Amino acid sequence: MESEQPDIDDLSVVDAVLIEEPNDSEIMTAVSPRQAIVPKIEKQKRNENQKHYLLYFVLPFIFLTAALLGGLRLSAADNSFIFLKPALFCLIFASVMLVLFFRSGLIQLNGWFSESFEMAKNAANAAVLMSLFAATVQLFNSLLPEQGLPFWIVAFCFFWTLWNNLFADFDTKKLLQSLGGLFGLAFVVKYLVLANLTAPVSENWLRSIIENPAQEAFTWLLDLPRFSAGTGYIQFFAVVLYLIGLFLLPPTTENLGQNREE
Repeated sequence: MESEQPDIDDLSVVDAVLIEEPNDSEIMTAVSPRQAIVPKIEKQKRNENQKHYLLYFVLPFIFLTAALLGGLRLSAADNSFIFLKPALFCLIFASVMLVLFFRSGLIQLNGWFSESFEMAKNAANAAVLMSLFAATVQLFNSLLPEQGLPFWIVAFCFFWTLWNNLFADFDTKKLLQSLGGLFGLAFVVKYLVLANLTAPVSENWLRSIIENPAQEAFTWLLDLPRFSAGTGYIQFFAVVLYLIGLFLLPPTTENLGQNREE
């Protein structure tokens, strides 16, 4: 009977290390880094979507709105809307402006058009730049006097400033400062100085000459058209929208969608 019982002393020895059972805090610590990856990816996707909406929806809307307002005038007779087409000088000045944007680094050409981009992205980028060009044309249409001697004087000032900037060594900040000062001065000259020289509208031209001889003389000599005072407010918002669009315009679109592809 004694031989059938197992001998406890003959049991083999197991070589092992006692491991403590982890508590709940250690488990949460081990899991939390993995759980933090998901919100980070979602945040990156939201940022990418916001950049796409800003570039391909908000910016074209801002530039096209500025282009629409830049050609609007209010008639002095009945405050009706008048849309004026831009002069040929406006297209030339806008083309020079785009060259300045590329040269100063405000817009990097290889960051907007590339063989590595998809066809749809290159087309969308071209549409954004076309809206920028249209807004620039209408901005000069807004700031240039419509006709007469003031048109040629202000146009020569624009041409001289833009021509000198083509050969100047400056960065993006200096370019925006120069353009802001140029646009501000042109706005003051047209809508504060020249507009006040325009004679008020009167059906009796003889009465207007007697009451305001100086204004009638300047109107006849400078050949200034007569618009309502609300025109200045419309053009002010056109200039502000254009500058806001330039501020929001990214220099390159190369990084858009990169995190999503990875």
